[in-house]
Amino acid sequence: MTPAAAPAAAELAAPPGWRAVDCLSDLHLEAEVPQTLALLQGHLQATPADAVFILGDLFEVWVGDDAIDEPGSFEAQACEVLRQAAQRLPLYFMHGNRDFLVGPAFARHTGVTLLPDPTVLALAGRRWLLTHGDALCLDDVQYQRFRALSRHPTWQAQLLARPLAERRATGRSARADSQARKDAGTAVYADVDPGAALAWLLAARADALIHGHTHLPADHALGPAGTRHVLTDWEPAASPPRAGVLRLTAQGSHRLPLARP
Repeated sequence: MTPAAAPAAAELAAPPGWRAVDCLSDLHLEAEVPQTLALLQGHLQATPADAVFILGDLFEVWVGDDAIDEPGSFEAQACEVLRQAAQRLPLYFMHGNRDFLVGPAFARHTGVTLLPDPTVLALAGRRWLLTHGDALCLDDVQYQRFRALSRHPTWQAQLLARPLAERRATGRSARADSQARKDAGTAVYADVDPGAALAWLLAARADALIHGHTHLPADHALGPAGTRHVLTDWEPAASPPRAGVLRLTAQGSHRLPLARP
């Protein structure tokens, strides 16, 4: 797929008092894996960072903000964890490919600030370009078509007009199909296009690109002076368990594994 022009990135200047922030993504929170939410809650309660940035796929699936109002729902439980944490430190969220329907009611309920994708974070004299990463996986042509459709306000409004129970059933079906492809070994995951990633970095005048989505955590050189940091997914039940954050400071980036809850 031919790379499109680099999108204009939003700008977020860290307050002067910030010394460190945590970046994480791809937690895929769901009721069937409660230990992931427990792990997130523990980190949000203990981190010494000045803010936490969640770069997409916080949830395995998000069928609409009205799910928060359903008594006893997992969404309500997870959002309460976020609400309590947001009273202690700033939390930021960027949409992923699993939770693109997160909306303003979620932000009001939790106190989490919604971030445009991409956003440049200016922190301690450096410019970090934050994105979920899915828009850079250009070889996944079918997904890129779906991404363009699913971000359209009219398409989202039509989907959200359906009953919550119907949307939940659709979400369960999509998860089952995805898991079946993974179990069968037929799932194909495209990686970030290096040329597009470099173009985004240069257009944003940033020092480093930080993203998730690919579940391929690593650090890469990006052009003559830039770097690309890929966040890990969170799967505490895996062997070995996977979960961690990327902490940004004036000294650079540091990967921190998390203890199991």
